[in-house]
Amino acid sequence: MAHTRIRKFNTSDTYPEQNLDNDLCQAVVTEGGKTVYLRGQCPQDLDTAENITSHDPVEQTHKVMQNIRQLIEEAGGEMAHLVKVVVYITDVRHREAVYRTMGEYIKGVHPVSTGLVVQALARPEWLVEIDGTAVIPA
Repeated sequence: MAHTRIRKFNTSDTYPEQNLDNDLCQAVVTEGGKTVYLRGQCPQDLDTAENITSHDPVEQTHKVMQNIRQLIEEAGGEMAHLVKVVVYITDVRHREAVYRTMGEYIKGVHPVSTGLVVQALARPEWLVEIDGTAVIPA
């Protein structure tokens, strides 16, 4: 079963003033399967809970998306099963870097996405946190 992605778009068309290339959509319809709700993922190791040492938004986003991919795979799925992400960033100036990096992991997937700029995350060194939902077909 493939999820139905309604009104697919790429952020390069909707935000031409920004250097973005994310495959997203307005809605995702799923039927049956197993739903995986991911905790907000931060730039830290899943096994040790140690933060990565980088304060670069690109490197932090790579770690966050690697964690998301790892958790979905541990649940028996793949990134194609990702249906929703919520992106939290602490500085709007990091938006393009974070979304470009996230886009490398969701190319061709088209999840729905919500983005928020927040005052802070749970640790002051974190620049990005992303939570997600995946639905793994039965």
